[in-house]
Amino acid sequence: MIKLVRLDERMIHGQIAIKWSRVTGVDRIVVVNDEAAENSVIKKSLMMAAPQTVRVAIKGVRDSIALLNDPRMDTVNVLVIVAKLDDLLAVVEEVKNIPKINIGNYGRLAKPLGTDERKTFSHHLYADTYEIELFKKLISYSIPTIYQVTPEDADVSLKDALGI
Repeated sequence: MIKLVRLDERMIHGQIAIKWSRVTGVDRIVVVNDEAAENSVIKKSLMMAAPQTVRVAIKGVRDSIALLNDPRMDTVNVLVIVAKLDDLLAVVEEVKNIPKINIGNYGRLAKPLGTDERKTFSHHLYADTYEIELFKKLISYSIPTIYQVTPEDADVSLKDALGI
């Protein structure tokens, strides 16, 4: 079963390997990213960063959605990591039983989705006008959606973090 879906443009890194995977008690991580799925160097880097106790799948968006909807996924504990906001929306629109969405690191590395300059909402959250509209759409799904970089940080509703 999905324990958490996290938007994090860095995908698997120390916070994921050491903190989030332990706090969520997962035994699987699914990375949703077309580029990573097709690039063996990125794939190897992400696999090396993952905790050894967790099985990792790095798949494109369509394949990830199919995997996450497979009934066999109900027997394992899964952390889903999505690097791009528009991919996150595709996952939320098509995957059932998402209990919670965590916005971690977004907007410093990713190519902007809109045409205007990104606004800083915190040290780890940046969004342009178009991305804010996508975040609003994400919130409209009524899945608890928080902004929280590490488990030690206080969680803040995404709505409050963006001031919307």
